[in-house]
Formats: sequence, structure tokens, C-alpha cells
Amino acid sequence: MASLDDLVAAYLSPAVTAHRESSSVELVVDGRTWMLRMRELLTSLEPGDAAYICGLQIEPEMDLTGKRKGDPGYEPLGGLLAGLASRGIDVRVLLAGAVVSSSIARPTIGPFHQNVSSAHRLRRWRGPTAGPPPLANRVLLDWSGSGIGSNHQKVTLVRRGAEITAGVGGIDYAANRVDESPHDRLSINGGRWGWHDAGAILRGPAAADVWRVLRMRWSGAASLPRKRYIWPSVRGLQVLNPSSTPAGIAPPPAQPDRPSPGVACQILRSVGPWYIDSLLPWERRHYNDVAPEGVHEVYLTLVQAINAARRYVYIEDQYFREYPGGDRRFEMYAHLRAAAARGVKVILLGSGSRDPAESSPLINGTVNADLQKKVLDPLPQQLRRNVGLWRVEHLTVHSKIVIVDDRFAAVGSANLFSRSMAGVDTELTAAVVSTGDVVRDLRVRLWAEHLRAPLTDDLRKHLEDLDLAIGMFRPEWLPPRAPAGSWRTPGIPDGFAPLESVLTLVGPP
Repeated sequence: MASLDDLVAAYLSPAVTAHRESSSVELVVDGRTWMLRMRELLTSLEPGDAAYICGLQIEPEMDLTGKRKGDPGYEPLGGLLAGLASRGIDVRVLLAGAVVSSSIARPTIGPFHQNVSSAHRLRRWRGPTAGPPPLANRVLLDWSGSGIGSNHQKVTLVRRGAEITAGVGGIDYAANRVDESPHDRLSINGGRWGWHDAGAILRGPAAADVWRVLRMRWSGAASLPRKRYIWPSVRGLQVLNPSSTPAGIAPPPAQPDRPSPGVACQILRSVGPWYIDSLLPWERRHYNDVAPEGVHEVYLTLVQAINAARRYVYIEDQYFREYPGGDRRFEMYAHLRAAAARGVKVILLGSGSRDPAESSPLINGTVNADLQKKVLDPLPQQLRRNVGLWRVEHLTVHSKIVIVDDRFAAVGSANLFSRSMAGVDTELTAAVVSTGDVVRDLRVRLWAEHLRAPLTDDLRKHLEDLDLAIGMFRPEWLPPRAPAGSWRTPGIPDGFAPLESVLTLVGPP
């Protein structure tokens, strides 16, 4: 059996610090569990503690337990954060904003219009007692960036005394993220729809790494030039960011080890080499704390892990194709193709339904041109069925997960396309290797969810058997002497067969 040092050398990039057996990692599947864990962390804070949130978007009126306005016990996130700040807790919120090239902005692109509205409401949210709004100068819009990308990192940090807990993943603070298997609580135009996502909760030295990332982001946003925006319901021009903000975030306190036998983890960043923040959009500025060529840690570790694969590569992602702003130097297709050529089974799992904010209800109807031309076509015909793209019906797959050989897992904000790998979209991802069951247990939970089957002891036993479980995708992937009760025999154990037909093979056939 491989040692932890062997796994670190095989799967993790040597360019990034690996925390060996010193940081705890809790891998969370789906937004309902995530939101409850975040609420537990936030409500545990006392005066003098800190709560920092960084994301692509936030809905101040959402309740972290999933309650709706008018329900008994409903507590909007804005009220929760304002209450914390009024009690002497250092609360800060950092939202993505579109790059604006004039001193007066009309923020109308994507979630950035919503973020201006969210910042406006949070800054004016009244606390539980009389006095000025406690979040008035504690919500910033980070509208710097490459011009075509976004600040896509999603982080929740809490400091209780000197102890830091960091949440990293793909989950935004939005009401429709509060979902879980079997994903039958939500609907689009009367049809069933769900939201699938994931995140990682870290403690120990790895959490301090996340703190340093957010500290840099807050400092950069606080130093952006002063700009104003037009808001239809408010008279006069509004300031994008307040002129006075709290002092910069202090360096992280030293974090004691959180013993995690057999586990090593990395905090991985994607940051482009430059950003725009001036009145002239062609004027570029370089980040003070970033290498001249940018930071591509997510790319380096994913390439390392995929190149080390021997049995399977499993990827859940929102996108399996390129979008404007990508960079061919950071595309992942050649590495997936090389894995398939070695006999590795490449399992790609994406959405069956889009986010309702997008126009088309169906996604992954066919194998897209990037996968076809860059992965499948260059492979010999007999090797193309080592690759498969599946969609999950009635579901937006928003998770960004890579699992390799039950030994490596990456969970974070970075999509597979090269925008995320190059840092056009700034990203943050946690990567883990384990000699034990941490990664295998994540795979088992995910595959049981996509079977829409309760994870009974019997189902867990069969899914833990990789030789058997991999046949849920292609029966031909079973070994020649498959275990009794395999997918190709009629004696499938109770609960192992899909309870619903939600996995659809997109291709190749």
C-alpha cells in the first residue's frame, strides 16, 4: 500500500505547500448541509471574533436553514450578519463586481447587478438595536479583474478566539442552493429541478492559507479607485465602495495542528497576472502579491493528479467546454485524453438542467465540440469508450469535483475550463490525498446520490467495491470476473440498482 509521502509525490504539485497530517478536511456534499454548517459556525461567534465572506454573489434575504419569509423562525442572512457585527464581531463581506472603465458605472452584467443591489441592502441593514447600520462600511465590491473574467472564489472564514475555520467550495449564498438528494424540492416552470454542489471545511494550517488569500483580496478591493453608480430607486449617485472601511485584515494567527492521520491537503489558487482598475481599460496593473506570470496552482495539481491516474478519473463540473477568455496553454483535454489512452476510465458528469437564470433548460444534450475534437477524435476507435459524458436529469450540477483512484480529491470553485485554470476567473480549491477512506467515502456518497438511492449499509458495501461500482456507468468496465450481483447479472442487490433513471449517457455511445 502506498504511503502518504508516495501519494503526495504522485498526485500533488510540488509547487504548492502540502499540509501532511496537520489539517482536518471535512468534505461536504450539497448546499443544505453546507448552509447548516456555515450557520453553526457563524452563530458560535463571540465579541472579538471574526466572520469573513467572499463570493460571486449573495442574497441577503435568504435563510441558511431554507426557511422562507413568513415562515416561523425565518432569519435572513443580512439580519444574521448585521446582528453579529452589532455584537462586536468583525464581519466583512466581499462580492464580485464587473470591471467598470469609467467613473460612473451602470452595473448590468450577470450577477454583478444583483451584487450591487445586495451590497446596497447589506450596508443599510439595521441591527437589533438603535444606531447606525452595523455593516455600513463592511461590504465591498471587488470590480477588479481581467475584464472578461470574474472573481469567482467562494470562501467563508470564521475566527473564534485564535482558531480559524475555513469553508471553500462552489456554493454561493443563494436560496436555491439549499438543496440535497433526491433533489425533488425545487422546480423550473412546474418541472422538477435541483441544485447539486460541494465544499470543503478546513482547520489547522491549511485554514491559515485560506485566510491569507482573503486578506489579499480585501486589501485589493479596499484600495480600488473611487467610483459611483446609478441606482434607479435612489436619488443621486451612489458610491460603489464606501470611502472608509475597517483596517486591513490582520495576518492569520498561528494555527495548531489538527491531527489527520493519513491525510495531506493543499489550498490551490488561480489568479491571473494582471487586473484592470483604472479609468482606461487598457491600462493593466499587476498584483503586488502574485508572481508576474500569475498563479496556476489549481492547474498544476489537477494535471499532476490526472497524469498519475491508473484506474479512473471522475469529474463533476458545470462546464466541459471552453468559453471566451480561455487560454489553450491551460486546457485539460490533452491530459484527459492521455489518461484514456492508458486505459483509465474517464467519467465526466454534468448538468441535465441549467440554472434558471440561464435561457436554455437543457445542457449537455450532445458531446460538445471541445470534448469531441480534443479528447475523443484523437483516440483510436477502440479506446474512445474509456471516456463517457453523463448528464443528471432535472439537476444543475454546479459542483467542481475531481476524484482520482480513490486517493485524490479536489473540491472548490474552479471549473474545468481554461478560464479557471489560467486565472481569468480567480479561483480557490482544496485538494486532498488520503491513505485511508476519505476520498473513497466522498466517491461513494456522490455515486449513491446519483443513483437516487439511500446509502444503506448494503449499498455502501457494494459501492466501496470499485470493481463493482464502476459498472454503474458502463457494464463493460467491469473486470472479466465481476463480483456476484454485478451490473451485468440479474442478481443486483436490493438498493444497488438506480431508484430513478436520472443518469443519461450523452456520449460516446
